[in-house]
Amino acid sequence: MTATTRILHIEASPTGARSRSRDTALHFLAQHRAHHPEVEIETLDLWKTDLPAFDATMIDAKFAVLRSQTATAEQQRRWQGAVHLARAFNAADKYVFNLPMWNFGIPYQLKHYIDIVTLPGENWTWSPQAGYAGLLHGKRAALVYSSAGDYPVGLPSHEKDFQKPYMRTWLRFLGIDDVVEIAAAPTLAPPETVAAALARARVEAERLSLSF
Repeated sequence: MTATTRILHIEASPTGARSRSRDTALHFLAQHRAHHPEVEIETLDLWKTDLPAFDATMIDAKFAVLRSQTATAEQQRRWQGAVHLARAFNAADKYVFNLPMWNFGIPYQLKHYIDIVTLPGENWTWSPQAGYAGLLHGKRAALVYSSAGDYPVGLPSHEKDFQKPYMRTWLRFLGIDDVVEIAAAPTLAPPETVAAALARARVEAERLSLSF
């Protein structure tokens, strides 16, 4: 019996139905499901998720546990909350992220989530011999972006884009090298320009969804 493929759709835009990245991601998922009706899709809206604070208490808990020191009951509880979220993330076979560009980077709620779920021993490891190594090999990800401006490779504006390089680097750190990208941009332009950009993004979503 073939195992069911689990896709985790992570929504990082707070604007819901008005989000261009979300609309494009949902189109991607709908097209993918049309060809693969057996897939399971779970949606995680980061703006409706209660993420634990990654504060001094969490950092102390992290090192108390990892260094096999005597961790208090509260530290153990805090750390297990992060581990629970990390393992839920790790359990997916594929990932679809939709995210807008904020100040040339990613939304703070997504960065918070990344800081919580990126845990040593859960999805990456380190040793003196091998250095850092990701543990999520064999998984795939689709990154669906939106941005007010356009940042194509080869133009001076490209050097201001820290949204896409950050996501690629983070996923590669976890061992996820099979990544496809869709950009709905620009979204701050004359209506006809925006409409054309969104149409191109949908066409690209349809194309990439077939082999995802």
